[in-house]
Amino acid sequence: MNFSEVFKQSNQLCKVSPDGKYLATCVQYRLVVRDFNSLQIVHLYTCLDPVMHMEWSSDSLFILCAMYKRGLVQVWSLEQPDWHCKIDEGSIGLVSSRWSPDGRHILNTTEFNLRVTVWSLCTKAVSYIKYPKACQKGVDFTADGRYMALAERRECKDYISVFVCDDWHLLRHFESETQDLAGLEWSPNCCVLAVWDNCLEYKILLYSLDGRLLSSYSAYEWSLGIKSVAWSPSSQFLAVGSYDEKVRILNHITWKKITEFEHPATIINTKAVVFKEVEKRPVVGSEDLSIHQLTVDNSLFSTQSKYEITQLPAQVPVIKPDPDRANPKIGISALAFSADNRFLATKNGSFQVQSLFWHCSGSSLVLLSKEHICLCYMEAEEEK
Repeated sequence: MNFSEVFKQSNQLCKVSPDGKYLATCVQYRLVVRDFNSLQIVHLYTCLDPVMHMEWSSDSLFILCAMYKRGLVQVWSLEQPDWHCKIDEGSIGLVSSRWSPDGRHILNTTEFNLRVTVWSLCTKAVSYIKYPKACQKGVDFTADGRYMALAERRECKDYISVFVCDDWHLLRHFESETQDLAGLEWSPNCCVLAVWDNCLEYKILLYSLDGRLLSSYSAYEWSLGIKSVAWSPSSQFLAVGSYDEKVRILNHITWKKITEFEHPATIINTKAVVFKEVEKRPVVGSEDLSIHQLTVDNSLFSTQSKYEITQLPAQVPVIKPDPDRANPKIGISALAFSADNRFLATKNGSFQVQSLFWHCSGSSLVLLSKEHICLCYMEAEEEK
């Protein structure tokens, strides 16, 4: 395994362009764009304030940089480095900014979630959407980029509005059967919208594009409920992670549970393979190295790590959550299906895994962790 030299970055703002050609990083108020293969700087931009959020457009031609403290958004072009765009929300403030699927519109959410402002880079037109709800995931686009679902809060009730992204006109508006809507997500085939309640109530609802309630599912009552939701790429399975440290898989025909997976601290399954990260520091003897080598060769003191197979049964290190603190680290906080629908990777809140995602090939799972990793596989059965 080879490593490149270390580059500076701020606020973990480091993203690869959707076409895989460029790597963008933010260092305070500077935006650095590098060629992904050579890691040479191809563009260098200077923003008006330290960048808090950075995002590529879908066609990899533009980069959005948001500065929430000043209510500013700057957009930079890779094809025309001299061209740039500045959006100033003024006194109304700014809490989030994102691209639309076409890469030519920017959606800004103002402070206190008063409204969502849609800015067009082509026509300079501005559209306003009122009553957006502040929740875990209140906005989602269909995979084809044609529709946008927005969670709203009006008169102490939850509503969902579906907009057409071409001209941002309202297509459907209906009330959601949730007490306090926490998030929504379209299925990859753009036919079903999954909506789930906050953690105080275990409830997930499935709506069609025209607002019809197809089904609802609840695993238990009187305990913390849903923490994460993920669709399989084929839209045949819906994975629901909850605070009871279990993952439940629903099928797309009856929307009933077909199986569930637990996260035991001790792995005794003979078919499982557990890898553990082992760090090794080279032992350097003073009699073997000269002062010049100790000064110049910094790699002698670098920590090297590798993964070794652990014998079963294996004890997975966990962190016991503190019940006296808010938002305890417990439950399934992340879910990721492989591209071929055969495997499901999950992150339990008590494990020391920061994030996980599948490689585009579907055969490699990337986990970001400081010390330990945890793998969970699920082979999806083909429906007859």
